[in-house]
Amino acid sequence: MKEKILIIGSLNMDIVVSLKNMPGLGETVSGYSLTYIPGGKGANQAYAAGKLSGDVSMLGCVGNDEFGRIQLANLKKAGVNITKLKVSDKNPTGTAIIYVNEMGDNSIVIISGANGECDVEYLKENDDLFRWCDYVILQMEIPYESVLYSIKRANRLEKKIILNPAPAPEELPDDILKMLEYITPNETELMKLTDCECKNLEDYIKASRKLLKRGAKNVLVTLGEQGALLVNEKTEKVYPARKVESVDTTAAGDCFNAALTVGLADNMDEEEAIFFANISSSVAVTRKGAQSSLPDRTEIDRVIRNL
Repeated sequence: MKEKILIIGSLNMDIVVSLKNMPGLGETVSGYSLTYIPGGKGANQAYAAGKLSGDVSMLGCVGNDEFGRIQLANLKKAGVNITKLKVSDKNPTGTAIIYVNEMGDNSIVIISGANGECDVEYLKENDDLFRWCDYVILQMEIPYESVLYSIKRANRLEKKIILNPAPAPEELPDDILKMLEYITPNETELMKLTDCECKNLEDYIKASRKLLKRGAKNVLVTLGEQGALLVNEKTEKVYPARKVESVDTTAAGDCFNAALTVGLADNMDEEEAIFFANISSSVAVTRKGAQSSLPDRTEIDRVIRNL
């Protein structure tokens, strides 16, 4: 039986600037295009999980503006339950300005806006969704205290918790790490969380083991084109990525986290779920944008059949 997924996080409108090379400090460069695409790590993960046929509800906040209305319509179209999303009359919908170069690499500036209203009081008002779900996914683009509250509340209710620590926080208490089923940093986030300089796979494993010593159960590091590294008390294993020509990596990590959770919620074993997540994110990087790049379940099933 399919398990239920609650995603708590940010909703932004991504303003994407395509350009040849990233500007240096004080440098002015010309861009190729400017596009508006619904994004935000929370919304991206909810949208991806919905398109991948997950049973998904979302908590978060948008502004009472055109960007917010676009977000709500997009999530609803993907099959996400948006009935408990908050609409603010005080703050505009969050915005992310994303620079994407010819290699598909990106740099991002976030203005949180209404995401700041995804506060503890709002979460307490929607405790029914904490009780309803089996999995809770979180990121770090809503208030820090809201993330900690959500993890503690979900743990008290014996839910399975996946934390995508993006952007990486200045600190993450050991008691919080112990409550997580998976923590899923990328290379940069892993280095910040562990204060380690990582240059190769051995370094990533050592850094991951530092999180295990602090109480983490499973550290699943996304390594871009190298795939994903799983480190726990039993294993150190790299799951290779499918080779594709990358166009834009903007929502690849969000797609990975969503697909991983959908796979686990669909009763895949761990290896199957990571494989499913790798394939899903490999499709996302072949297209531009955040939510506009995210695949549906039919497409992923077809890719897997043709491997």
